[in-house]
Amino acid sequence: MLNLPEVLAAYNPKQITIGVLGGHSALEVCEGAKKLGFQTVVVAQKGREKTYEKYYRTRDGKGCVDHLITLEKFADIVKPEVQEELGGLNTIFVHNRYFWVYCDFKAIENDFNVPIYGTRQLVRLEERDQPNNQYFLLEKAGIRLPKMIASPADITGPVIVKVNEATRTYERAFFVATSPADYKTKSDEMLAAGKITKAALDKAVIEEFIIGAQVNLNFFYSPLTGELELMGTDMRRQTSLDGFLRLNADVQNELLKGGYQPSMVETGHVAVTMKESLLEKAFDIGEKFVKATQAHAAPGIIGPFALQGAVAAENGREEFVIFDVSMRIPGSPGTRFTPYTSYLWGRPMSFGERIAMDIKEALDSGRLGEIVT
Repeated sequence: MLNLPEVLAAYNPKQITIGVLGGHSALEVCEGAKKLGFQTVVVAQKGREKTYEKYYRTRDGKGCVDHLITLEKFADIVKPEVQEELGGLNTIFVHNRYFWVYCDFKAIENDFNVPIYGTRQLVRLEERDQPNNQYFLLEKAGIRLPKMIASPADITGPVIVKVNEATRTYERAFFVATSPADYKTKSDEMLAAGKITKAALDKAVIEEFIIGAQVNLNFFYSPLTGELELMGTDMRRQTSLDGFLRLNADVQNELLKGGYQPSMVETGHVAVTMKESLLEKAFDIGEKFVKATQAHAAPGIIGPFALQGAVAAENGREEFVIFDVSMRIPGSPGTRFTPYTSYLWGRPMSFGERIAMDIKEALDSGRLGEIVT
């Protein structure tokens, strides 16, 4: 178990390195860290290291990756010799989705003796099979969620079914259904194709499908300031749904008649903006969520998080409906290309730079223990 005060006392505050797992948002973190004068280290898996070793390694005044540790598999990060190397670099690790997908929750929470920026126990709550998970926190915050459908037999309108893939069990094989019969047809086809398993389908979440403008609200909260910041807004690009929607309706119908089902695997993000009248509502639910995490998952959110959902327009009223939460840095470097950080800071700012600013401020004020766990 990490003895945080002991580890931080042994660190040289003038030689801090910011570390990250090689994927998801590693370059975002490294680029921001370099802007604030920090060294960077990426821990990569063999077969995925070239991005950091070749293309973005620091050299001749270019690049943002100073150190690279290459492992047989990401989960090896908890090995003593790897932790020793990270400790020798005075590393503060920024966790992302990869960190929790490829490594064991318990191992990271109990055996990874490197300070993590943010609350390491919170990311577990993104998983829908965990007690007091993201749904619990959203409910406690008083934030509207999609209605949960208990059984396929109860489907009376469009729903989205979130079921884990058969091969990449950490990814969800979404599909939309409009009736019990439609659910059975589509789930049977996915089972027959080997895309999902019966065990995963039995544990799937069935949610009301919100017909509205999708938007991810990407926030930042620091205990050092006590303020919530909106870093940017975006929406997902999904394979093969994006390409499918670009086809003519007659071609779409022919494909659907032939049994084709577009998949919703996340491929990237597109920067979007909101009209200004929605900003107060966005900040309101963001602040409510921060307070809910502080009350029910202390110390609560530290740093970046995202409330992902859609704007529903009903009865002349617009309301955010949140169907997914990221309790760490979102994998969307495009947030800096929306105007919201410029409104606050006078210039565009990435998540990576904002994290590095928070770490630097904590170091300068002797408050590092308040933002790492």
